[in-house]
Amino acid sequence: SAALPSAGPQGGGGDTGQGARAWIKQILNQDMAFQHIKVIYPTAPARPYTPMKGAFSNVWFDRYKICNDCPEHIESIDSMCRGLTDLINDEVNNGIAKSRILIGGFSMGGGMAMHLAFRFHQDLAGVFALSSFLNKDSAVYQALKRNERALPELFQCHGTADNLVLYSWGEETNKMLKSLGVSTSLHTFPNLNHELNRTEIEKLKSWIIKKLPVEAPKANE
Repeated sequence: SAALPSAGPQGGGGDTGQGARAWIKQILNQDMAFQHIKVIYPTAPARPYTPMKGAFSNVWFDRYKICNDCPEHIESIDSMCRGLTDLINDEVNNGIAKSRILIGGFSMGGGMAMHLAFRFHQDLAGVFALSSFLNKDSAVYQALKRNERALPELFQCHGTADNLVLYSWGEETNKMLKSLGVSTSLHTFPNLNHELNRTEIEKLKSWIIKKLPVEAPKANE
């Protein structure tokens, strides 16, 4: 089984998959590992990032600005969705059922995961978004307004003291997705800024195990 936490950059600055892995390990004092689940940490490609005046950064997509009431940079989002679909297909080709795959990430990584799952891969097991948001008129909302099938569950965490991605943006994202038929949870962390903490990662680990329990061995025919 595979969980795919996409390593999101911390707000404006880019990060690598290995950087995210090291960050989580530092918080937990150990790797986020499971005996029956493979964890993959992809790295976002380097691209010019508009909020950093066009400087190159490892970001999943571009933004016109960091706010929730401007248009999405849909061209870069869709391009990355195609690239990450290849990653999912690699796992499927290795024998992992899509119903045994989770995707998610921190900040833009969570935003990326919501686009990927709710627009293109609605048969995944679930999505997690930590300190993340969708823009007010997101293509995700447009896609779900036309949707009639079952959707992946969303696990969301957000700090109330986040001064880059406001808590209200995450809360509004959660309410919108819930109104469009997504089963959601939003875990609130008082005084937490745009960062991760141990309680949050422990909650995420518990949710991952709940969504991807150890499969009972198949009886010999």
